[in-house]
Amino acid sequence: MVLVKEYRIINNCTVDEYRIAQLYAVAKMSMSETGSGEGVEVIKNEPYDNEKGKGQYTKKIYSFARQGSLELHEEAWNAYPHCLTVMTSPLLGSSFKVVTETMHLADRAETENALNLDAKVLAQRVVEHIDVTNDKEFSAALYKESEDPKLYKATKAERGPLSTEDWMETCEPVMTCYKLLTVEFGWWGFQTAVERYIHSTMREVFAVFHRQLFCDTDGWFGMTIEELRAMEDDTAKKLIDKRNQELASKTESN
Repeated sequence: MVLVKEYRIINNCTVDEYRIAQLYAVAKMSMSETGSGEGVEVIKNEPYDNEKGKGQYTKKIYSFARQGSLELHEEAWNAYPHCLTVMTSPLLGSSFKVVTETMHLADRAETENALNLDAKVLAQRVVEHIDVTNDKEFSAALYKESEDPKLYKATKAERGPLSTEDWMETCEPVMTCYKLLTVEFGWWGFQTAVERYIHSTMREVFAVFHRQLFCDTDGWFGMTIEELRAMEDDTAKKLIDKRNQELASKTESN
C-alpha cells in the first residue's frame, strides 16, 4: 500500500503573505544550495492556462554530485492557494514518484479535508502536525541560531519571537499549509523502507524550510508579486552563471 501522509504546518502570516514568502524562500534557498556540482537548475518558469487550471508552471532539475550525479526532476503547478508538485527520477523511471499536493488556508490546522480527498484516500491518510519551533523536528546538524523562530523578531512586520508553548493557538496573523505527500517506490522488497525514509526526509525538509521562511519575514514582508517574479528571474540567471563558472573552472583544471 502506498504511504500517504498529510502534514499540517501553522505559520505566523496571512495566506496572501505566504504566497510571497514561499517563493522568496525557495529563490533564496536555490542560490545557497547551488555549488560544487550540486544545486538547482530552473528549466521553465512561466504562466499556464490549460486543462489543469491557471497559475505558474515551473520545471527544475536538482543535481546531487555526492550521490553519483543523481538528478531529480521537479514539475510544479502553482494555482495558489492550491499547488501540485511532482518529483521524478530519470534513473528510476516509472518506479519512483513523489507527489505533494498543498492547500493554504486561513485557519489553525483544524480543517479536516482541506484538499477535498475522496473516501479511499482519506482512509489511507495519516495526519501529522509540524511545529516549526520544535528543534526535534530535524537533525541537530541542521540547526542554525539565525533560523530559530523562538529567537527571531521581525522588526518590519512586528512579529515574533515564537517563544511561547501556545504560539500556534495565539499568534496573529495565522494560516496553515496542508501538504498531502504521496510516495511511490516500485522496487519489490524495498518499497516500505524507502517510502518511510522519504517521508521522514520530507518532513524534515518541510520543518526547516518553514523555519527559514519565518526567519526571513523582514526580507519578504511588503514585497509585491511583480517584485518577486523579478527576483525569481534574477535568481535563475545567477544560477546559470554560477553553474557555467563551475563548468569553466573544471575545464581549465583538466
